[in-house]
Amino acid sequence: MLWHIGNTTVRTPYRLAEALRVLASSPLAGNLSGRDQEQAFAELLHYSDVVEVARIAEGADASDLGRKWRSALSQLGFVTPQLTRGVASGAIDPDLVKSTKEVEGLTGRPFEITSNGLRLANAGSVVQQQECFLRSLVTYRIPSVLEKRYRAKQFSPLAFVLAIFERLAAAGEDRRISFEEFALYVQTKTPDDGIDNVVTELLQYRHARIAAAGRVREFDRGQYQMAAKKVGREIGTFNDYADVNFRYLKASGLFRSSGRGLVISPLKQELANLILANVKDFSEDEAGYLQSLWNGASLPTDDRENAITVLLDLTNRLEAAGEKVGEVAEDLPTADLEIERHKLEERLQKLDEETFAKEQASKVGEILAWMDVVSTRRSVSLPDGTVLSIPKGEYPAYLEWVIWRAFLAINSLVRPPWECRNFDIDQDFLPVHCAAAGRPDMVFEFDNAVIVVEVTLTRSSRQEAAEGEPVRRHVAEYAEQFVDNPDKRVFGLFIAIDIDSNTAHTFRYGEWYRVDDSKIVLDIVPMRLGHFQDFLRAGQADLDAMPEKLVAILKECRSWATQEAPEWKRRIALEVEKACR
Repeated sequence: MLWHIGNTTVRTPYRLAEALRVLASSPLAGNLSGRDQEQAFAELLHYSDVVEVARIAEGADASDLGRKWRSALSQLGFVTPQLTRGVASGAIDPDLVKSTKEVEGLTGRPFEITSNGLRLANAGSVVQQQECFLRSLVTYRIPSVLEKRYRAKQFSPLAFVLAIFERLAAAGEDRRISFEEFALYVQTKTPDDGIDNVVTELLQYRHARIAAAGRVREFDRGQYQMAAKKVGREIGTFNDYADVNFRYLKASGLFRSSGRGLVISPLKQELANLILANVKDFSEDEAGYLQSLWNGASLPTDDRENAITVLLDLTNRLEAAGEKVGEVAEDLPTADLEIERHKLEERLQKLDEETFAKEQASKVGEILAWMDVVSTRRSVSLPDGTVLSIPKGEYPAYLEWVIWRAFLAINSLVRPPWECRNFDIDQDFLPVHCAAAGRPDMVFEFDNAVIVVEVTLTRSSRQEAAEGEPVRRHVAEYAEQFVDNPDKRVFGLFIAIDIDSNTAHTFRYGEWYRVDDSKIVLDIVPMRLGHFQDFLRAGQADLDAMPEKLVAILKECRSWATQEAPEWKRRIALEVEKACR
């Protein structure tokens, strides 16, 4: 057996929240059966920038993609499924209505957005989104009425993984499951194999791999070949499934990365213990299973005593890190205790982000490699064997993220790292999605300058149409904020794989008119990603000098803005080249 959570087509769980938002505001909610509706859903996802579907731009059929995204949403309980074959789109499903009749807000139509789906769509932070995924995964079972392809006794993948971690800890072993261990000895097993047996096999592999030092790749190849032969699947499938399993488990907030492996997040250890101690049996209760998926499972922290226990644990962790918290207000209503828990979790994550920011000065080589991945759309291997790759459709988010990391490496920033970005990151500091519309991608404030950074993967004349007005508007907003501070010049830095001459022409003048028709002159410089990459590479030996050098480049580039656009682009390239010598 080889199992995975959710859907391998939707590899980034957080994209489901975006899909739910656009579905909720469309006529397709509860009206998504049949090929025409599946095609309409694929088009909705494409034109709403949830996922890039080249086939739609070419006028080809993409109904299969709409069907897969719909399946991902229903498997995790964010929309209701279709249980009766042949039901017309928008009609009542006679098998489904048996379970929905007692659920508020559901009528028995397939693909209506559920309570937990609405909660995910409306979540305002990554922490809130993770709680929605956690409520889903606490219920999620394999096999089930929604997961019929598996032949095994029903089990909870989440509880199974937590139990393996618990046994590793009890054995005094490293409380980390490597990617290969998960691929070969977790997702190929179920509780019926016996938790102790699973852990024993995993540890035998772990110790044999350590003993195979110097020939680890050959050792792993042999292990994968044996596993593939045993279950009758391609070797690549093991890694594909492990990748998607890691992503969905981490989306619950209970786990985080450790190298290429998985660990329980220290912030959530107490909650993980409580979840494992309260696993519910749904094997004889199909309606109860579906209702729990749709409503979102009850969590131990919904109980007042457990909520206070977790709050005290988080408070102790903050105080151990030198943060003053004060006493936990144990007399608060349970719902308010949840709000307080989220606040404490976010404070702890900010402490981690500060540490992450300080580490970037030593990660310049990795940052440059990530830029290569973005620009070439190909995976890149680091000297330590780590392979960097970006899931399809997430290149724009990773471009913002890698530029943010580059500025953190340059350092000398006045603002904390989370105030410099307008996009969300998860507990592994990876991007969840792009910066929200209506705000600049990033803003970096130094002692003598403010740099408003906008990035794009758009090319050709579409670049100017998509970016010309928003970039100028965002830079103008900050220029006005600092208009009375002559010691801080505001620059706009526009970074793209290639700069279209029409875009450069728009930024040459960089003018913006206020509501009262008074004019602001803007200092915007368009720069190719490769040139910014060259600048970072050349300055990595003296990062402290980089802010001043960058400001000097921007000033010099603006002095050439009177040239025609093609010549100005050439001059910008020369200025960067000169600074790199």
